[in-house]
Amino acid sequence: MLESGDPAPSISAQNQHGETITPDFEGPTVVYFYPKDFTGGCTIEANDFQDALPEFRESGITVYGVSLDDVETHADFAEEEGVEFDLLADPEGEVAAAFGLDTSEGYTDRLTFVVDGEVVRVYDPELADPAGHAREVLTDTREEYLAGE
Repeated sequence: MLESGDPAPSISAQNQHGETITPDFEGPTVVYFYPKDFTGGCTIEANDFQDALPEFRESGITVYGVSLDDVETHADFAEEEGVEFDLLADPEGEVAAAFGLDTSEGYTDRLTFVVDGEVVRVYDPELADPAGHAREVLTDTREEYLAGE
């Protein structure tokens, strides 16, 4: 798994709209991996990121959610939950592999990376309730970047 200080990987995947997204990872970016659309913790986490999305955007922080679900499942999930940020479909596990995540069980663990040219921070929200995770990431990332100004 990638750790703080590792170079940001090059990735490309389709979002819930079928558009190919190739993040450049220049500027603060949150990439959160979650096991599966429409499951309890994953829905809570997506809703938390969506609720905080205006503040992420206002702070210049891009957010991507990634799971092994396909484009159609992401589209249904995004529509049902009102998710406006890109959910990257990774059915072959290529994005997960670029971040060094295991997909052997057919899903990834819940992990969040903050990237800005390199991996800045890694969170393991499996150690806590997914509720509130987005706010923690937002607060930490804002502090990191405001301190650097």
